[in-house]
Amino acid sequence: MKLKLVATCLFGLEHILGEEIDALGYKRLATIDGRVTFEGDEAAIAKCNLWLRTAERVFILLDTFRAATFNDLFEGTKALPWETFIPKNGEFPVKGHSIKSALFSIPDCQKIVKKAVATRLSSVYKTNWLEENGTKYQIEFFILKDEASLMIDTSGLALHKRGYRPQSMPAPLRETLAAAMVKISRPREDVLFHDPFCGSGTLPIEAAMLMTNTAPGLNRGFAAEKFSWMPKNIWEEERAAARAAIKTDCAFEAYASDIDPEAV
Repeated sequence: MKLKLVATCLFGLEHILGEEIDALGYKRLATIDGRVTFEGDEAAIAKCNLWLRTAERVFILLDTFRAATFNDLFEGTKALPWETFIPKNGEFPVKGHSIKSALFSIPDCQKIVKKAVATRLSSVYKTNWLEENGTKYQIEFFILKDEASLMIDTSGLALHKRGYRPQSMPAPLRETLAAAMVKISRPREDVLFHDPFCGSGTLPIEAAMLMTNTAPGLNRGFAAEKFSWMPKNIWEEERAAARAAIKTDCAFEAYASDIDPEAV
């Protein structure tokens, strides 16, 4: 299935995220503040969730359309093929953002989008009541200058939650930002990597994962693993490929220290 995907990131990391998407072999379509749109398929959903170090989430983009009024938002949303992704009993909560747009009330936009999706699914599945007792398909809208993008979240928990930190300290460095900082520092096997103010060690951990070619999402799960239309073997194959790609003979060394023993 050919899909348009959106990877979101912290402001300022778009260039690094775009390079990561290029490295995975996918074609970029557009870049704006905090998000990169690209082409992919079902395998791309698994691969990007596993491998993108600086992305916060990966979404399926259904479409983008002009929405200057609530009627525009309703009709534009209702016209999209939600039944391709959301089954009859699927749960589909809605959240989103609006920036520099006529439709600025987030709760009202949520209600309109929810109603439009429900109307579409009810018509397709020929029912007056949608149970919503199945798998969760988180819908997210993003309205920028009256252009609405409707998406489905494939990540679940934000991708900066790698799964390697059992607990965090106050004011932790976000893992995706740390990964970007590491990439900018250009770590090498013959150069010592040292963080003298490491806190709980996010920078050296991300550096070690990068240098050993360890996929950042290898030890966690993702929302799309439960999607009914996603082939289960894709996740198994991508995880197996990620494990096989780890460099076990890397000579890279990272050192870290901090004044707070509890942090370390």
